[in-house]
Amino acid sequence: MAIIQSLCDTDLYKFTMMQCVYHQFSGAQVAYRYKCRNENADLRPFVQDIGREIEALAELRFTSAELEYLSGIRFIRPEFVDFLESFRFNPKYVDLAGITNPERDFIRGPWMQTILFETPCLAIVTETYYRNTVAKPDFTEGKRRLHEKIEMVQAMPMSFKITEFGTRRRFSREWQEHVLGRLKDGLLGRLFGTSNVDLARRYKLTPVGTMAHEFLQACQVLGGNLRDFQKFAFDAWSQEYRGDLGIALTDTIGIDAFVADFDMFYCKLFDGCRIDSGDPIQTGEKLIAMYKANRVDPATKVLMFTDKLNIPKARAIYRHFEKRALPAFGIGTDLVNDVGYEALDSVIKMVSCNDRPVAKLSDSAGKTICPDHAYIDYLRHIFKRYDAPSTPKARPPTASAAP
Repeated sequence: MAIIQSLCDTDLYKFTMMQCVYHQFSGAQVAYRYKCRNENADLRPFVQDIGREIEALAELRFTSAELEYLSGIRFIRPEFVDFLESFRFNPKYVDLAGITNPERDFIRGPWMQTILFETPCLAIVTETYYRNTVAKPDFTEGKRRLHEKIEMVQAMPMSFKITEFGTRRRFSREWQEHVLGRLKDGLLGRLFGTSNVDLARRYKLTPVGTMAHEFLQACQVLGGNLRDFQKFAFDAWSQEYRGDLGIALTDTIGIDAFVADFDMFYCKLFDGCRIDSGDPIQTGEKLIAMYKANRVDPATKVLMFTDKLNIPKARAIYRHFEKRALPAFGIGTDLVNDVGYEALDSVIKMVSCNDRPVAKLSDSAGKTICPDHAYIDYLRHIFKRYDAPSTPKARPPTASAAP
């Protein structure tokens, strides 16, 4: 049975970004690279199986029920749904060599045609790996751990809410669905929703998601002025959604650069911020100071934490910021891939737009994926990121590193 059985079996933010691309950046060409962070995971024996699953994506179509569901989401526009009705995955944009060769692009092509590949491809790689390495999985330990997590959340105030964010790194589609069903039944209003559109539709949950790093990274090229790419991205987003989907991503270039750009206009316009790297307490404190400096009450703003969370870590963050802000938590791997086997930690990141390099300078070490080391050093210079060591010996600046 195919791993991906629905085009809605993906994260909501892929659709929200795709709609913005459809209206504003439809001519953009992009490239992505794959990276597995597990040192001992060997994917080479499974590449052909992964390839067959990716080829099977081309057979999928949005069903009438799925299109009707998407049409009912307030911020999804009718002409975009009309486009999705004719959308087809084209595997020609995927190079399987990119799974095992870090020097090869894994996905390359028009942004409009490639943006939806990321989440299903990551789910395919992960589940294929487990199908081949765990012949008969025993979920006894996973069920025990899940029960303990539900009890921990139940002991928290009703204002402590979590969102399931695990599609990209789930153990399997069936296990994610089991987990979500248990969370819905057991958390009594403390489950805010899920990032998975298919599961949100079928389980009558809130689909959750706004923007990912790739959107801001592409704006490093599409905005023209590199120094102001974050402002360009937030302006483009606000033009598209007019106040909806108001959670801004903070760490594409680091929290300090974000705070410098997120002035009073954005503080008032956006509902809050998503923290996806760095020390969560320190980052949250910087955001609270930012709001206060711009005469905005931080107690009215969401701080959405999403970086490698588990329930105990989320509880500690909640207790620190309770009543000072509106802390919220997106939890992925710890919910849907905590079954007693090592979790596969894979990512697919954009590395170029219109044949010019783009990059993310995270507040956590090891998250940068960009083959152009000169460009990374140039970003560090422009945004005064001298807090981390330079990338491996940089080449002299080239034309591709121009702002």
